[in-house]
Amino acid sequence: MQLFNFDYLLRWLVPLMIGAIIWFVPPPEGVEPNAWHLFAIFVATIIGIIAKPLPMGAVAIISIMVTAGTYTLPIGTALSGFGNTVIWLIVLAFFISRGFIKTGLGARIAYLFMAVLGKKSLGLSYGLVASDLVLAPAIPSNTARAGGVVFPILVSIAKAYGSNSDDGTNRKLGAFLTKAAFQGTLITSAMFLTAMAANPLAAELAGAQGVEITWGGWALAALIPGVVSLIFIPLLIYKIYPPEITETPVASRIAKGKLAEMGPMKTSEWIMLATFFLLLVLWIFGPNQLGMNATTAALVGLAVLLVTKVLSWTDVLNERGAWDTLVWFAALVMMATQLNTLGLIPWFSGHMSSVVDGYGWVAAFLMLSLVYFYSHYFFASNTAHVSAMYAPFLAVAIVAGTPPLLAALVLAFFSNLFSSMTHYGTGPAPVLFGSGYVPMADWWRIGFVISIINIIIWLGIGGIWWKILGLW
Repeated sequence: MQLFNFDYLLRWLVPLMIGAIIWFVPPPEGVEPNAWHLFAIFVATIIGIIAKPLPMGAVAIISIMVTAGTYTLPIGTALSGFGNTVIWLIVLAFFISRGFIKTGLGARIAYLFMAVLGKKSLGLSYGLVASDLVLAPAIPSNTARAGGVVFPILVSIAKAYGSNSDDGTNRKLGAFLTKAAFQGTLITSAMFLTAMAANPLAAELAGAQGVEITWGGWALAALIPGVVSLIFIPLLIYKIYPPEITETPVASRIAKGKLAEMGPMKTSEWIMLATFFLLLVLWIFGPNQLGMNATTAALVGLAVLLVTKVLSWTDVLNERGAWDTLVWFAALVMMATQLNTLGLIPWFSGHMSSVVDGYGWVAAFLMLSLVYFYSHYFFASNTAHVSAMYAPFLAVAIVAGTPPLLAALVLAFFSNLFSSMTHYGTGPAPVLFGSGYVPMADWWRIGFVISIINIIIWLGIGGIWWKILGLW
């Protein structure tokens, strides 16, 4: 057994070398040595997450060790991320999402939409997107939604119409549905704080700069541009990448057959559904009417599922994605928060403000937003991108005069939408692209077109909506 091959060593060597170079370069004037050393560890961590010598959680644990072991931060501070309430919100949402899959409620919702909307290929795409939208608030893994719930249904329907990925029949139906489902999950991920794992990270980084983003505030701001995108994007794909089969009555029959097999809703499904609505009410109205924050509401939801035995403690322990998220999330939030506390991010924003000095805040923020968006070509992870660039870009935008909450929300929305362009930029991309239905050239070409349309919708129609809401 070869423990250390060249590829493995190279994946370690790159982040270590870059981190070491930054560490030993004298810090710029006005930057404390500890802040500069933490920045070196932070950069090495981000590159490690991209290079993946080990899983993300393992890289994060090593980063915490280095932070404390080099006395860059005290051990209590290095572990402070594990007590962060926003981190626990996303972890709890992972636990709750298991209930949708275990009870079968997630699949039932998808089949219901298929039965109603699945008679035409365009309607079928809307059914897949609608299923994702309904599940998005409570399933924080868009990979789980798109890859675990939607995609198996998509493939079964495509194959029922003789559309396979490996025999030249991909354009019959499968390619169109794959592209529509993928783009749909990115839009739904942008619409809710709990719809994608890195969203709470963005909210936490904004909070470190004095900008509070609530669950309800996020959802309200994303409502109009999100709905417009969900309506327009599948139609656009239908026009520029049409399926050869436009009538799909068999899909509706398949869905109805699956629903018949599942039988009437079980008690566990009713409890799961009631808990879901309870969570929505608490997330929307809890902060203002009850003084209950979103993490407490999620604890209430999980407690209900445990007491009613919809979920067992074994289910919670087996939710590996949640525990993994807790580890890497805690490390990244800790480092990003301390970079702000130690003054590095304010120092950076002060120097970068000269780049946009002389422009009005609208022009300056537009430039910053576009750079933030299209730099995702260089990232294979939403989390890595948000960790590396969200806080400094937000700081510069605020210094340039952009209304803080507007800047924080737009960059957070873009932290999902920018994944539209490549086949590696977010978790669901390798799953859906890996099916082979959509060639890489088509994936990138269509993704770039959709990126432009999403920017127009979210900054144009969204801008009008945000003006009505008083965000600027």
